[in-house]
Amino acid sequence: MAKEFTDANFATEVIASDKPVLVDFWAPWCGPCKMIGPVIEKLSTELGATVVIGKLNVDDNPTIAQEYGVMSIPTILMFKGGKVVGTTMGFQPEPKLRAFIDQHK
Repeated sequence: MAKEFTDANFATEVIASDKPVLVDFWAPWCGPCKMIGPVIEKLSTELGATVVIGKLNVDDNPTIAQEYGVMSIPTILMFKGGKVVGTTMGFQPEPKLRAFIDQHK
């Protein structure tokens, strides 16, 4: 199951993680975000041993979204060692998102 990241837990759950972390910046009213949701859930179940995968609702947690310059959603950032190492935007089918994770972990 994908983790839920917030402004409050982002530093400990994402920045301080010893594993690579994929963060899906989304909102409940966003159509493409709803489409990618099941893909995020599936990958979090399959890859959870090696990669932390979670979602951050930009409506409820605007501080982190602003800090990372998220202007459109869905935006997916890959973090490693507390730094952004990859970015992708818009709906991504599972094979493409899996390749994005593999490329940056």
